[in-house]
Amino acid sequence: MQYLHEMPFGPLLFEDGSAEFRLWAPQAERVDLCLYRKGSEELLAMQADERRWFKLKVDDARPGLRYHFRIDGDLKVPDPASRYQPEDVHGPSELIDPRKFKWNDEPWGGLPWHETVLYELHTGTFTPGGTFDALLEKLPYLKDLGVNAVELMPLSDFPGRFGWGYDGVLPYAPDSSYGTPDDLKSFINEAHKHGIQVLLDVVYNHFGPEGNYLYVYAKSFFSPKHKTPWGNGINYDDTDADIVRQFVINNVLYWLDEFRFDGLRFDAVDTIFDSSPKHILNEIAQAVRARFGTSRHIHLILENYDNNAEILCGFSTKDDTRSDKFSAQWNDDIHHTLHVLATGESSGYYADFSEEHSNMSAIEHLGRCLSEGFTYQGEYSQYRQLPRGKTSKHLPPAAFVSFIQNHDQVGNRALGERISHLADEETLLALISIMLLAPSTPMLFMGEEWAASTPFVWFANFEGELAENVRQGRLSEFSRFDDFKNPAKRKLIPDPCSRDTFEKCKLNWDELDEAEHRQWYELYKRLIALRKAAIVPLIDDIDLEARSWTITEEGLLDVRWPLLSGGELKLLANMSDQGATSPLFTESEFNEENILYQSQYNLTSDIAMGTVPPWAVVWLLSHDVLQADMYSEAESQGVY
Repeated sequence: MQYLHEMPFGPLLFEDGSAEFRLWAPQAERVDLCLYRKGSEELLAMQADERRWFKLKVDDARPGLRYHFRIDGDLKVPDPASRYQPEDVHGPSELIDPRKFKWNDEPWGGLPWHETVLYELHTGTFTPGGTFDALLEKLPYLKDLGVNAVELMPLSDFPGRFGWGYDGVLPYAPDSSYGTPDDLKSFINEAHKHGIQVLLDVVYNHFGPEGNYLYVYAKSFFSPKHKTPWGNGINYDDTDADIVRQFVINNVLYWLDEFRFDGLRFDAVDTIFDSSPKHILNEIAQAVRARFGTSRHIHLILENYDNNAEILCGFSTKDDTRSDKFSAQWNDDIHHTLHVLATGESSGYYADFSEEHSNMSAIEHLGRCLSEGFTYQGEYSQYRQLPRGKTSKHLPPAAFVSFIQNHDQVGNRALGERISHLADEETLLALISIMLLAPSTPMLFMGEEWAASTPFVWFANFEGELAENVRQGRLSEFSRFDDFKNPAKRKLIPDPCSRDTFEKCKLNWDELDEAEHRQWYELYKRLIALRKAAIVPLIDDIDLEARSWTITEEGLLDVRWPLLSGGELKLLANMSDQGATSPLFTESEFNEENILYQSQYNLTSDIAMGTVPPWAVVWLLSHDVLQADMYSEAESQGVY
């Protein structure tokens, strides 16, 4: 099979070997096409129409041809819709024919969202090689672990040879430091054959600071009406916004169509500003649903600090109605709650999840997250000094992505410590078992499953003045924290623009051969298998209106998910360092057959004796219809 996304941006290739080059440049008086053939440079004048689209058809334009656009006889710029930048963001674009790649992943149509176990990774640090080809070699490992969806951090071409990807400037070009577009397609093609979905993190709230030439010849891409942390917002509602919106919508469809990604995660949409009658996010979702219909499972995931539940629909297998809404959202609330419980930290945004700064304790925040999705559903945020969020308790659990780590929460710490560096084993075990067995969609961050010792900090291959500004900015930011007010301590903060910092963030796969790390891996593998066998079949059977959570008199968390077909999934957890007296249970609740999981050996015996140890977690399931099949499936996977 061949896949080509046709769009008004970038070169248009014809069967006869010719191509039409196109550039929207409203601020340019003149644009020349600069072609590079056999070491020589050829300049050809392009013609502009009334909307300042510059176009030129070239008879001999074969794949592999490199080209620039020259603006007003001076500045050479790459194609903003370039499919490949072999010489980085300032170099020439390369002509790519997507039809050359032959897909053989049919009849792949994706997986239902509620079955998903996500695994977030950074291409450059997941493997020693840091390439798409190296990723492909790890597919058997991921399949063995049990994850069925990989989420790649942004790939849009960024300056330099290493970076997180959120400073990309050429959103159609997979960064060349990872390989070619065909290398990326090969990885996705093979992932599908392993039964693994591939999602991509995309950024539509800003462009990076280096290599963004749109400010020169297409200033209409940005609007002074809206301010973001990175400068003027992208123009979704001002003059010429129609072209900008089509650029972004086509980029979404391009990744899903031409690369066959199974979904996208939209970065920080709370910084996407749009006062149009139809918000750009709704138009994107509508375009995706219209394009793919029910032919493929396409998952659209948000990062949205505003907790705007109104844009979520939480697709289920019962009601897969297509709309202009999104499948799910990263739930920062549950991460922050678990982090506060595990570490006791209460600075910055963690303050909103501690009893000292909110009207709820951290354990109460956790109960609400597990039962209702967000814990902030319109309540006042002391950290933000305004109300945050909208009602989410009507949405299904799969609408919320839960995690105890991700690239931000690890990487934005000064030293990039993982949660395994901050919490003891007993505490960590409780967090993991709740995250992986709760009905919400779980997500792991690369290396988490073996308690990787390697840090993950923010890094970018900036140089010169920009690099120095970034270094000083981060030192200034962390100097406000008590731990780094001492200048000697600040010297421990890694240089974000150093290649050595980037290399130290690469996972050490040899750790999997060590007993301590392998033990964590086997735990994750067992819990994921248990989730597949016991939790996934229940998710669409949960009675959304009957979900509940309570904190018992003994301080234990009690969360219940009644099932429409009868029975109940129940969590009992002591999320503290203190033992507790057990609440009363009926004999049927502690029937041995109802115990789905217990975090400590003989834990149920302890509870029966009237005590609940610190950080104890018990999952109970009473459901006659599923019980026999569940245990048969779980036993076959070595869960018991």
